[in-house]
Amino acid sequence: MRRTVASLALALASVGAEAACARAQNPPARTVPPAPADSVVIPPGVYGALSQNEIAVRLRTDELEIRFVPLDNRILGVLARDAAESLRGLLASRRVAIDSAARHNGVADPGLALVGFFAQRDGVRFDPQLLTVTASGRVLRPLAIVPLSPRFGSHQLGLREQVMGLFLYEDLIPVDAIFEVSYESQISREWERRLPLLERERARIGARAR
Repeated sequence: MRRTVASLALALASVGAEAACARAQNPPARTVPPAPADSVVIPPGVYGALSQNEIAVRLRTDELEIRFVPLDNRILGVLARDAAESLRGLLASRRVAIDSAARHNGVADPGLALVGFFAQRDGVRFDPQLLTVTASGRVLRPLAIVPLSPRFGSHQLGLREQVMGLFLYEDLIPVDAIFEVSYESQISREWERRLPLLERERARIGARAR
């Protein structure tokens, strides 16, 4: 994964300026649920043992495989050191682009996810705006995307080609609750199965840190 991230090029594509103006005039109520009262707070410099694959949500169509990794400190803290530092390094390297896209869309603290699109056949087209997160009846659509692959903006893939990008959402992704990830007619509810694993890892880290 380090080699994959290290080889990715930087570009910036912001979307939804008109919607951002409407949000600035009438900002939506924040519906992200707080962390559970008994949730373990992971101290800085303490790491878990989970891999990036264990926090990834996947969707598959006849033409595409999509990999969605929420980039939230509540999640990064349960990863093993290499995985956590790799993702935090990626965010740090794109911080200027992320902050610029957030400001452009009138959001101070966007939700972030690392998203990959993988082609199952040649000439596959994809629309990143169709990748949504649904929680508590609310649908979050990408506000902006910071591409990590030079060909991300073409929205077309060759056979077995993959592109990646950082997706910005208007609210934090509710990683301590159930949410769904959707693309076209495909819906993944994998996150519900991830929650017990995350809580066990937080508890293990907390017991070790005491």
